[in-house]
Amino acid sequence: MHFRNQVIPGNHFHKKWQQHVKTWFDQPAKKARRSKLRLKKAREIAPRPLGLLRSVVRCPTIRYNKKVRAGRGFTIQELKAAGIGKHVARTIGIAVDHRRRNKSVESLQLNTQRLKEYKSKLILFPRTKNAKRGKDEATAEEQKNATQIAREDVGPIRQPVVREKRRAITQAEKEFKAYEHVRRARGAAKSVGRKEKKAKEREQELVPGSGKAPKEEKVKKAKKGGDE
Repeated sequence: MHFRNQVIPGNHFHKKWQQHVKTWFDQPAKKARRSKLRLKKAREIAPRPLGLLRSVVRCPTIRYNKKVRAGRGFTIQELKAAGIGKHVARTIGIAVDHRRRNKSVESLQLNTQRLKEYKSKLILFPRTKNAKRGKDEATAEEQKNATQIAREDVGPIRQPVVREKRRAITQAEKEFKAYEHVRRARGAAKSVGRKEKKAKEREQELVPGSGKAPKEEKVKKAKKGGDE
């Protein structure tokens, strides 16, 4: 129903749409329930940390890769460099991601150092109460002083900040075309295989007895004009 010069409503409702309206009246109760469950879990696993130690990774795409964030887990290569077994890592609060691969030396070194720092601060409890203390396990005094760490405090990740001093812009920097340079570099990286293949074929043509006959020159036939 509409009045005078108003927009004609085009609401396409079902006949019993009032019976299918979704409400969120239980939101405060669910929030309280989640909080109680977190506290219950913290008491059960104490004094172990509330979260796992996760790797530091770069965000995907050119737009966001300047930032770092927590990844799914550490690679097998990173664990090996830190001297931790992949099966042992899961038992001492370290997340493992067997699918991720290290594509740079920087990421490998950063996460290896992260693992070594975590390992140096780790307090290992014996598996059973009356078990004999192992080589790397904590003493009774260390066990007594151990405190539970929150999820955010298990190896916190900080954004790298590079500060530069104020200086005058050089003429070379003014003339430098950043976008064009990036596009050229990307194009060169894409066509490197094709260029190498062409260069190899050219060398084989020039070297005698290389196994390939030189390509015959194409001779253009002149068009016959009229009857002979």
